[in-house]
Amino acid sequence: MNTAQQLCVICQRYNTLLIEETDHTLRIASSASPTEQMLSALRFISNKPIEIEIWPVRRIALWQALSTLPVNKEVSGLSLTELLNEVLSTAIQQRASDIHFEPGQTTYRIRLRIDGVLHVQPLLPCSIAAQITARLKVLANLDIAEKRLPQDGQIDYQDGEHQVSFRVSTLPCRYGEKLVLRLQQQHTQSFDIGALGMPAAEAARFHRALTSPQGLILITGPTGSGKTHSLYSALAILNQIHRNICTVEDPIEIPFSGLNQTQLNTKAGLTYSTLLRALLRQDPDVIMIGEIRDSETADIAIKASQTGHLVLSTLHTYSTIGTLMRLEQLNIPREVLTSSLRLIMTQRLVRKLCLHCRQQSKTPSERPLLATSPALHWQAKGCHRCYSGYYGRTALFEVLPVSETLGTLITQGQNAAELETIARQSGMATLFENGCRAADFGITSLEEVYRVLGHNDG
Repeated sequence: MNTAQQLCVICQRYNTLLIEETDHTLRIASSASPTEQMLSALRFISNKPIEIEIWPVRRIALWQALSTLPVNKEVSGLSLTELLNEVLSTAIQQRASDIHFEPGQTTYRIRLRIDGVLHVQPLLPCSIAAQITARLKVLANLDIAEKRLPQDGQIDYQDGEHQVSFRVSTLPCRYGEKLVLRLQQQHTQSFDIGALGMPAAEAARFHRALTSPQGLILITGPTGSGKTHSLYSALAILNQIHRNICTVEDPIEIPFSGLNQTQLNTKAGLTYSTLLRALLRQDPDVIMIGEIRDSETADIAIKASQTGHLVLSTLHTYSTIGTLMRLEQLNIPREVLTSSLRLIMTQRLVRKLCLHCRQQSKTPSERPLLATSPALHWQAKGCHRCYSGYYGRTALFEVLPVSETLGTLITQGQNAAELETIARQSGMATLFENGCRAADFGITSLEEVYRVLGHNDG
């Protein structure tokens, strides 16, 4: 009997469930606080820290029954429906953004993306894969017989008194079809720029840039860093009756009252460049471009910002100074760029520590985070209110106003390292510095900052 089997036997003996075993930890589901006897037995076999999640008894019994299903035995229709209801309801309750259904060679894996991190559910036998795929395809009105091509659909799901929707995507893989369900927005979001988690100094710079009658404001970062939310928070401030605000998006992610929103349609010839040219004839005060993707779009955005329009857009770059280099690669001359660029804001999302179970370590951290701090750090412990010690996410920001002095240095051809030095001397705090500050105040953990940003603050 191998280690995994021994762990499962112990869990079954104490009516608990082994969720996941990694190189560093064990995740166990229990309906109540586990006994010290069980914990000692698990530690003896694995010699790993143990994370306990509190699950209802019915949920544990369902996963136990399915995870021990004999190979090649089909699941009853009732059990399959119960399983899918359990997964969908759990995803909603745990605020998951996505559900991954993944067939493997010997097991079937279901993972929930919660606060940007994928969390594994108990593994199931691979024989269940075809039934789950067929059932989800039926619910999404997809072609069950088509297994060679990707498909997209939607599932409307009743969770108690609330009606929610899941966007369904299928993809042929080595051992079957993988499905990803994206939970659609359940309620109206609040686009309050004060709720973004931006420090006061950065918020003041951002507000100041939004008061400019013309110019270019760029919000940058990788996919999933919260750029769209920040963009709409800025538009919420600008959205006043005396302004004509026009957007070009692909697709329109958030319907917003008071904005003139246009969606790309490349099949009909509606590209960013064609729509932007049309928008300039619509007497706009503010133009929002969903994303600058190529030289032509960048050129039109720059020209619009130089002719009396305030232009807001996003760009996939990893730092404020890196954005300047990226625009140069898009054939925007430095002297043209500095005449129109007002502000660059780079951001990332980090998980917030659960306020109910976070603990301040008695051991000093590896590095003092703030000069005035005691250099202690906070740790994620985990409780029944959160997921692995974290609950929700907040943003880290790096805000760079393009001042006249900095603009002159950019035009003179200073390199990235020199420009960052000048920017920091002018008061710009880097993403890493703001991440350390958030960790110092117990908003997040230093481990989470390292996970998102890496260990190098350069």
